[in-house]
Amino acid sequence: MARQLPTAAEAAAILARKRSRPPHRAAPTAGRSMAKLIKALDEKFGQGTGALAARWREIVGETLARRTEPSKLTKPRTGGGATLEIKVDGPAAALIQHQSGEILQRVNLFLGSGTVDKLRIVQGPVKARARPASAVPRRRVQPVDAAVEADLSASLKDVADTGLGEALKRLGRHAIPRKAPPNRD
Repeated sequence: MARQLPTAAEAAAILARKRSRPPHRAAPTAGRSMAKLIKALDEKFGQGTGALAARWREIVGETLARRTEPSKLTKPRTGGGATLEIKVDGPAAALIQHQSGEILQRVNLFLGSGTVDKLRIVQGPVKARARPASAVPRRRVQPVDAAVEADLSASLKDVADTGLGEALKRLGRHAIPRKAPPNRD
């Protein structure tokens, strides 16, 4: 005997009463699951050289930052202060050795008191770092002739917005070709 299928209304009523599977629940985010572990590891091992490398220029100053970079932070198994290994350009090693006490004080100020006890200097090539934007020299723009300036102002007199007019005037000053400076040989 053939079994009769339920009508659409009967099927909707059956599904409303019971579900065959529980609803899908999204998995918790990895950050929430790993937060306790990461916090425990950070307390045990500290920030490491990643945090030092990111702020190295601020910690030791511009002059030393060009010649050095932190390479390894080693904690002893018995506890106590760590040893910071610094990679130094060859000729600057004597300068760094002379300033090691001050460097240790600054590093401990950043990482926490007593975190680093020793400084180990290793000679080797240091990666070239990009200079901050404030240290990049700006190119001086030569002034334009008075006649050219008057023509530029006349062409922009119909611009109603003063901010836009000033911006276009600055752009025009940079875009107008200038005469080459005289050769001083």
